Amino acid sequence: MLMQRRAFLVLGATAAVAACAERKWDDERALNGARYVSNEPPSITLFTVIGIPRGEGGHSALMVNGSQRVIYDPAGSWEHPRIPERNDVLYGITDNFKRFYIDYHARETYWVAEDTVFVRPEIAEAAIRAVEAQGASPKSFCAVNTGKALSRVPGFEGAPTGFSPLKLRNWFLTLPGVQSKRHQDGDPDNNHDVLLRQKDGSIEGYQNGRLIRTAAQ
Repeated sequence: MLMQRRAFLVLGATAAVAACAERKWDDERALNGARYVSNEPPSITLFTVIGIPRGEGGHSALMVNGSQRVIYDPAGSWEHPRIPERNDVLYGITDNFKRFYIDYHARETYWVAEDTVFVRPEIAEAAIRAVEAQGASPKSFCAVNTGKALSRVPGFEGAPTGFSPLKLRNWFLTLPGVQSKRHQDGDPDNNHDVLLRQKDGSIEGYQNGRLIRTAAQ
C-alpha cells in the first residue's frame, strides 16, 4: 500500500477566499524545532513559476538564507507537516525541502526560475524580517507582496509591487551578480523522496530518484 512507503504525504492546501488572506501561526516551539541553518553564503533567491509554452508568470516566492533558511510563499499552496508556517513564511527549509518546493511547482505546464543574489549577513537578516512583517497574502497577491517585502530590504528598494511575476523577475535580473537556474519537470536531480497527495486524490513525487504518479482512487 502507498501508505506504507517511507515518504511523507502532503494534503493540498484549501484554496483561500479570493478577497481574504489565509492566516497561519505555528508556535515558537515548532519554529525552533524546524530551524535549519545552511552552510551556504547568505543570499536572497527569487522563485518565479513560468508557464509553458506561453511564458506567462504563475507565481512568485522568496527564499532567504541567513541565520536560518526560510521561504516566503505568499498565497502559495505548498505545505508539509514538518514545515511550520507563520503567515506565508515557511521555516525549516533544508536542501531536501528546497528541492521538494521546486519540484512541486515544476511540471509539464510550468518551469521554475531560481534567481539568486548573494548578500551580506545583515541584508539577509533584513530580508527575513521583511517577509515576516509582510503578513499573510490574499489569493493572486504573490508578486505584489513579494515585491513589497523586497522593497523594504536595503539594496532592493526598487522592487516593483504589481501583479506580474514576470515584471518582478525582470527587475530582479538587473541586480548585480544574480545567478540563475532553470528547473523543469523530470530534471534528474529531483530526488527529495517526498510524495505529494494532490487535491484530486492522485499521488505523485520522487522516490529513490524515480518519478511516481498514481491516479486518484
